[in-house]
Amino acid sequence: MLPHVQPGEVVLINTLAYRFGPIRRGDIVALNHDEAIAQTFLKRVVALPGERVRIDAGVLYVNGTMVPEPYVSFPDKRSVAERTVPPHALYVLGDNRAESEDSRTWGPIDESAVIGKAIVGVWPPQSLRS
Repeated sequence: MLPHVQPGEVVLINTLAYRFGPIRRGDIVALNHDEAIAQTFLKRVVALPGERVRIDAGVLYVNGTMVPEPYVSFPDKRSVAERTVPPHALYVLGDNRAESEDSRTWGPIDESAVIGKAIVGVWPPQSLRS
């Protein structure tokens, strides 16, 4: 999730957030992915169940509308064909698009893989921010 989360940074995850409210587009979530059981990933939710998502030369479109992504500092120019996110699934991308493993290769992830919402960096101390 560079540049927003640095290697070695400890991030506080709210594991109760989605018991009281829905996952929203733009949320940064912690998740487990079955191809890397021992690893937790931080990814940004870019499309929700039932939404159509595609990437055209690095530009994200949801339901046919371009989505501005000012948080992407390391873009790439890959394209991904349009697909509809299935029920109870999410389409997630890393902010470091040039180096990220995400739904472009995994496909949509099941909502049950989400551990919680990333809310703040807590270590090192200079990372304290919301």
